[in-house]
Amino acid sequence: MVGLNGIRTSLAVFALFGLSAGLALWWASDEKIWQDLKGLTSKEVAVLLLLSLTNYGLRGLRWSLYLGVQAIRLPLWKNILHYIAGFALTMTPARLGELIRLRWITRDTGARLEHLAPLVLVDRAGDLASTGLLLALVVALGAGGLSGAVPVALLALVAALIATRPVLFKQLVDLAFRVIRRKPRLFAKARRAARALAPYSRLHIIFPALALGAVGWFAEGYAFYLLLDWFGAEVSLWMAVAIFLFAMMTGGATGLPGGVGGAEAAMIALLTLEGVPLEISIPATAIIRITTLWFAIGLGALFFPFAEGLKSRTSHALEQH
Repeated sequence: MVGLNGIRTSLAVFALFGLSAGLALWWASDEKIWQDLKGLTSKEVAVLLLLSLTNYGLRGLRWSLYLGVQAIRLPLWKNILHYIAGFALTMTPARLGELIRLRWITRDTGARLEHLAPLVLVDRAGDLASTGLLLALVVALGAGGLSGAVPVALLALVAALIATRPVLFKQLVDLAFRVIRRKPRLFAKARRAARALAPYSRLHIIFPALALGAVGWFAEGYAFYLLLDWFGAEVSLWMAVAIFLFAMMTGGATGLPGGVGGAEAAMIALLTLEGVPLEISIPATAIIRITTLWFAIGLGALFFPFAEGLKSRTSHALEQH
């Protein structure tokens, strides 16, 4: 049963979803966009949404893999429920959806929050690494015209390497402290975080995590390619995937919730450079964002009350680090 606090939290989430969805509708209120969206067949819309679900599901499996490192024993379906429900708070400052997933785990298992805190960092690093590797691969395979994406991919890989290699992370923290010589408590916390990342740096964790993330993000990039093809744009598969990934990473770099604004601007600009007219690039960008970002937020809002109200009776075993 969902308690009173759970109901209040769920209502607040639905209010947030309504506000953010209203802003999205206002942003995409051009009549031409809605005509193009209505022009898609139900089968085409289903394909786009199914590919997005593939991404969410695979990243949910990766989340479950990371939980296994902490010896958290929850049913797989519940791990994926937590992960998808967290999308409801994508549009909040500081991406609170990542933190509420930890709250659900601590409530369901009794695990201590400080043991779970590295999950947020390693999940973010997993997305950076998988999208960076995938972007570099598709540029090498056939999106050579997007050579500007290479530095972005390299920066993503470097950031992911630092975040998942505890020894390197600690060395950089020590170096930064020797230079700055201020905020010793903050640097002490960073050192503890580096030590907590050690279990995630094992190869039998890194490789499947990278594979799950890469296939998931490729699924959404492939959806973008299909959409452009249905609209009559002559953009190759590799270029479409590269533009999608580059736009997602650019949007994420802005620090805005969901990358809203930055991702759309990058996507339209890159499509224009490829010779795609605005009458195609603008609605294609709006539709792919509706079927990826806003679909995720909608699913999160739908499942949030279930994640908020469910109580686990399973036992847990938490490794001590």
